[in-house]
Amino acid sequence: MLVAAAVCPCPPLLVPEVAAGAAPELDSARAACTDALGVLAAARPDLLVVVGPAEASGRGPQPEGSRGSFRGFGVDLEVRLGRDTGTGSAAELPPSLAVAAWLLERTGWSDAPVEGLGVGEPLPPERCAAAGRDLATRAGRVALLVMGDASARRTLKAPGYLDERAEPFDAGVARALGEADTSALMALDVELARELKASGRAPWQVLAGAAEGAGLSGALLYDDAPYGVGYLVAAWS
Repeated sequence: MLVAAAVCPCPPLLVPEVAAGAAPELDSARAACTDALGVLAAARPDLLVVVGPAEASGRGPQPEGSRGSFRGFGVDLEVRLGRDTGTGSAAELPPSLAVAAWLLERTGWSDAPVEGLGVGEPLPPERCAAAGRDLATRAGRVALLVMGDASARRTLKAPGYLDERAEPFDAGVARALGEADTSALMALDVELARELKASGRAPWQVLAGAAEGAGLSGALLYDDAPYGVGYLVAAWS
């Protein structure tokens, strides 16, 4: 069953080498992610599954030992998902899971085996929830690290330009994550999330499915929109 979850944003800018001179701007987000991962470690899981948005080539299960890099962002930095088992995927991790692998390496994760799951943006809510329910049965004590950004249309300079619907959408997600409200996460509008470029919608709904009946409580650790993109960090335990 699911015993804990951490929700983190997935911009490669979280990695200081990628952010370069702008790295200090996300120091508070990095600190919140570290705190959220601490909640996962404290839960003493038997298995940690990292869930994040992915393009077609990165969708599906990612075994422990799979590798990723930030070369596509101009930085010669490689990461690995969990231990080097010799059985990792031949394909590179999608960027969201590479950021997760970097967070885990940064915090020295060694508390449980780590696997990944890349989720496609079009995946409907019911299939997201079913995937989450399946993940929750993978071990006696399962923890999730759920990667994904909120809307990318919070300001005029945002990647998707300004959309007045973005701020209330993000506020609703922040409330749902802070309260571990699985029903509210499942009710997120797929089309609206797509229009607002909210990459976290499908991973959040995977989390909602995994948490059904688990009785977890939530805490919102970070809520801001640097660069016009909503970044949220939460911990469920």
